[in-house]
Amino acid sequence: MKIDPCSIGCDVSKHHLDVFDGQTGCAIRIANDADAIADWLSRLDGRTVFVTFEATGRYDRRLRQALVAAGIAHTRVNPARARDFARALGLLAKTDRIDARLLATMGSVLRLGPDQPTGDDAARHTLAELHGRRDQLVAMRQQERLRLADSTPAEAPSIERHLVWLDAEIKAIEAQRSEALRSHAELGRLYRLLTSVPGIGPVAATTLIALMPELGNTSPKAMAALAGLAPFNRDSGQFRGTRTIRGGRKRVRDALYMAAVSAWHSHTRLGTFARDLIARGKPFKLAIIALARKILTVANAVLRDGQAYRA
Repeated sequence: MKIDPCSIGCDVSKHHLDVFDGQTGCAIRIANDADAIADWLSRLDGRTVFVTFEATGRYDRRLRQALVAAGIAHTRVNPARARDFARALGLLAKTDRIDARLLATMGSVLRLGPDQPTGDDAARHTLAELHGRRDQLVAMRQQERLRLADSTPAEAPSIERHLVWLDAEIKAIEAQRSEALRSHAELGRLYRLLTSVPGIGPVAATTLIALMPELGNTSPKAMAALAGLAPFNRDSGQFRGTRTIRGGRKRVRDALYMAAVSAWHSHTRLGTFARDLIARGKPFKLAIIALARKILTVANAVLRDGQAYRA
């Protein structure tokens, strides 16, 4: 006889975790630090549990690392999906304790599958941090360039000095990123495989490695949904709406869009695919989105098979 695991919900915030045990009905609050989390998990020793919590960026990192180290099955859910589940239950109130109980119910009722540890989580976290910092600096540089275009003689020297500093800092972060890839054999291997795909350069490859750990281990349709590149229909009665993409991981989608624009110019099968769509009258943006999804599918296959792309 199969015994279902006890469903535990955990609401994550910067300073504390609210935990609801679906089996005992016990609700507790613990500090969001390594010692408190380790103490709580030690009290679960011998029990078969499944922990559900919302994705909260860096705030859930300690919890994830501790769960992986303890071998406890868990899943991170999209906060929007959790709120939709709450609305379906008619639950309008929102507090940390209520959210923890909701997540425990969600994990039990929906029978969510566990996240699969990649085995290189710490290295990916470091890469993701460097990648995120580069994005911040690039955004600041773009803002300063726009300000420079409309600056007065009194403002321009300060903006120019800041731009020089930003250029240097971006190069420094990129050097750290390259070193992180060189120093980790598995991530370096993934990087070389991904950059073999037309259109995928250093930034897109780093984005996929850092923010799409599922790549190579999930179906193409699931990967497209995760990246927000899966077209959803809007049909009801006699109405037939235009298929549109939505949701997913925006930073990944942005990187794949730029990769598709680059591949569109290439003399490869991928470039020909997009140009043929445009020649058949498809709008340019639709063709690029279709190419971005195809690039993601190819990247997924490349990592799955461990073979570089062959044009």
